Amino acid sequence: MLFNSFEFIFLFFPLCVLGYFLVARFLSLEAALGFLVFGSLVFYAYWQPVYLLLLLFSIGFNFFIGRALARPDCAGRRSCLIFGVSINLGLIGYFKYANFFVDNVNNALHTNWTIEQIFLPLAISFFTFQQIAYLVDAYRGKVNECSLLHYCLFVSFFPQLIAGPIVRQQEIIPQFMRSENISPQWSNFAIGVSIFAIGLFKKTVIADSLSVYVGPVFDTSPNVQNIDFFRAWGATLAYTFQLYFDFSGYSDMAVGAARVFGVRLPVNFFSPYKSTSIIEFWRRWHITLSRFLRDYLYIGLGGNRKGRCRRYVNLLLTMVLGGLWHGAGWPFVVWGGLHAIYLMINHAWRSLLRRTGMNLSASVLYQRLCWLVTFNAVVFAWVYFRAPTLEKGNSITLAMLGASGFEVPKGILARVGEFSAVLEAAGVGSSFGGGAVLMTNVLWIVFAGTIALLTPNVAQLFSKVDPVLYENDNVFRNTRSVSRMRWRYSSLWAFAIAVAAVAGVLTLQHVSEFLYFQF
Repeated sequence: MLFNSFEFIFLFFPLCVLGYFLVARFLSLEAALGFLVFGSLVFYAYWQPVYLLLLLFSIGFNFFIGRALARPDCAGRRSCLIFGVSINLGLIGYFKYANFFVDNVNNALHTNWTIEQIFLPLAISFFTFQQIAYLVDAYRGKVNECSLLHYCLFVSFFPQLIAGPIVRQQEIIPQFMRSENISPQWSNFAIGVSIFAIGLFKKTVIADSLSVYVGPVFDTSPNVQNIDFFRAWGATLAYTFQLYFDFSGYSDMAVGAARVFGVRLPVNFFSPYKSTSIIEFWRRWHITLSRFLRDYLYIGLGGNRKGRCRRYVNLLLTMVLGGLWHGAGWPFVVWGGLHAIYLMINHAWRSLLRRTGMNLSASVLYQRLCWLVTFNAVVFAWVYFRAPTLEKGNSITLAMLGASGFEVPKGILARVGEFSAVLEAAGVGSSFGGGAVLMTNVLWIVFAGTIALLTPNVAQLFSKVDPVLYENDNVFRNTRSVSRMRWRYSSLWAFAIAVAAVAGVLTLQHVSEFLYFQF
């Protein structure tokens, strides 16, 4: 079931909220949590009922392994952890990477091994990583003792089940135990519905509108003859903002839906395209995944404790595996590798500045240049994140560098008068068409870019009411408060939220899945 669907907005979610608070009032909190677990399982099974069995097995297996790891007197705790993590990785490896592995073995060894096409269960990457983190935290003594019901709720809570944020047990379960969350709080309803409406607008109005300029370039054959400089940049920038508004929109809807129950989810996006370095970008983009990769992979590999060379190797392994987590394909490996290289260069540059004593951070020009370099590096890497094959990614990248020429629709050239001769002298050719598609592409990019780069994010807009959890209260301390545009209980904000909600609902006629559902 999609958040951006009539079934969820007008049926499932209202019934789930109503049932939860009625059961809590007339029966007990535990019964209400059981109702919420049941609703979450229905939410998951609505997509493909047979894979509900996989989710239930994963929950049951990890719960009992976690209970064993949480006991300090448990014999063979390390072996138990390795066994639990191996089973989780085995499941995700089979469902997500078996076909990829067989295809590459066949290509390398010229064999003809065949297996049936394996259908990827929804959200397996998210609920598997979340439970691996739980097992490691249990081994480290960082989890609170919980019942099977509470553990089921931690894994299956429907706002964050499908595409995150990736949460920790100790972050979520205690919030359900608070006495003020047993009964409905109208402030939570107002905050939650407002955040949900903004997320819906970001997804259905902005992200889905940008998608029409992405597919015609990325989903065609690798032939680059009809993909010139302007089309390549138009499609890539459209995808850059489509992915952001799609996934951050989903995260906002998850945060809003959870807040109705009085639960705050971790922040997952914090204006990542405003970053002035790749290091900062990964502190702002998909924050809960970055946290997982840092805490359970990068630090596990040794982090930066064993010298600069080992640090760079750990960065490379972490980012490449992070790329593979997103999808079983070589373009994802290239995307992860590019970000690893970016991070190495970024760390090396910072080290050079420290050694030489240079302080450039106060220079506005330097900060603008850093932003420009960072943004373009991210944009070029997104090409491989979206491209179906390496050949396609390479063709688009070369086109963005001008290797396929420059073409402007004849309709536009006819309107620029004598300036068309200047363009032709500069090597700009002409193509058929009136230019409407190119112009609307540009306008949507400008609109989306303005919102992403110049306006506050949801965490800033609602900073007065603490909409999200921060791993560290000092994170983004200087940018969390926005004085002029902060959300408040007012008729003006109510009108703005209503407009966003109506616009989001009216665009539900062309429902599209969230991009991160495929990961």
